[in-house]
Amino acid sequence: MKTVVGVSDFRVSSNTSETLITYALGSCLGIAAYDPTINVGGLLHVMLPLSKADPEKAARKPAMYVDTGFQLLLNELYNLGAKKRNLKITVAGGASMKPKGEDDYFKIGKRNITVLRKLLWKNKFMITSQDVGGNKSRTMALQIADGYISINKKPIAANS
Repeated sequence: MKTVVGVSDFRVSSNTSETLITYALGSCLGIAAYDPTINVGGLLHVMLPLSKADPEKAARKPAMYVDTGFQLLLNELYNLGAKKRNLKITVAGGASMKPKGEDDYFKIGKRNITVLRKLLWKNKFMITSQDVGGNKSRTMALQIADGYISINKKPIAANS
């Protein structure tokens, strides 16, 4: 069973027959977190780095932002029994979608990655695997049964 995670959204699951998938990770980030000891995982699709840019919108749609979305993902995984020490973090996206030679003035993809790395470092998390940057859009999928992650249908991590 596939569950699609839309832009500015997230899903967590303990259903081992489920695969969480998100599409169109350009400058957006796909952040997967998986606890292999209990087969619980989640997938978040964030658009923007910091919720302070629009606190009202962040209150309505916390999964839109790296800082509030990642915390929301963690809280929901902890509610399902995941433990911080067991979580495997995989990240995809953060690309510059401007054509080669054009200036990526806002650098949203790069800023998303920077904010996430700072947040992870501050909270003593390590990125297990990643496929970030560049100038291509990505699709990311997480199989709950074994933590297997694919980016554009290529394996990137087996988090079990």
